[in-house]
Amino acid sequence: MSRLKELFASKKNRVLNVYCTAGFPELTSTIKIMQALEANGANIIELGMPYSDPLADGPVIQASGNIALANGMTIKVLFDQLKDLRKTVIVPVILMGYMNPVLQYGFEKFCVEAAAVGVDGLILPDLPEHEFETEFGAIIKKNGLDFIFLVTPETSEERLRKLDSLSTGFLYAVSSSATTGSDKDFNAVEKYLLRLQEMNLKNPVLVGFGIKDKETFESASKYSNGAIIGTAFIKALENSEDIALSVKQFLSGII
Repeated sequence: MSRLKELFASKKNRVLNVYCTAGFPELTSTIKIMQALEANGANIIELGMPYSDPLADGPVIQASGNIALANGMTIKVLFDQLKDLRKTVIVPVILMGYMNPVLQYGFEKFCVEAAAVGVDGLILPDLPEHEFETEFGAIIKKNGLDFIFLVTPETSEERLRKLDSLSTGFLYAVSSSATTGSDKDFNAVEKYLLRLQEMNLKNPVLVGFGIKDKETFESASKYSNGAIIGTAFIKALENSEDIALSVKQFLSGII
């Protein structure tokens, strides 16, 4: 059983997935942040691979990615940093990024090396469903990686069910059609999540975009299995002089 399946089998709600940008705020911060996240209650770590043209990311995450790139973060550097990951980090780890740098690295090579260092799954928002079905999905599956598709309030029921059938691990419910970090009307979000809940989907559902504190985490978790926090966490790290303390203080305000 995969780490994600094990997690959702034992924890049905209030699952907390925290996004951090690899190589931010310092090139060497990645593993320290991951260790601190696990130590302070994060259930999943979503590790962003910085890219110069990130379509779904808001200004805070974009800025963190630019700093990480300037620090020298690349896919090769990241895999080198993660080679001893599983000696100290037990929770599921997902890589989130965009197709262009992954294709430049070599898609199969990327999946082989991700699996080798103990990565559990991938989120690639600009990988189209058709290409996933006809080319890339088989490579992902062969390497034992989960793949998570994103859905929005505007996704039709037919397409939603299709993306649910193709996803493994969980389904990423974007709270609204906007970039990360923007404020949301959580009454509208709750109606959307209730609709997803009533569909009896195959996968657990985690909600992302606009989750920033205890109140929004609780609200998002009401009709889903949990939530994803990114922008608010990146902000907490921006001027941090003590990574472990910053992570502890941030997560203590959420869970």
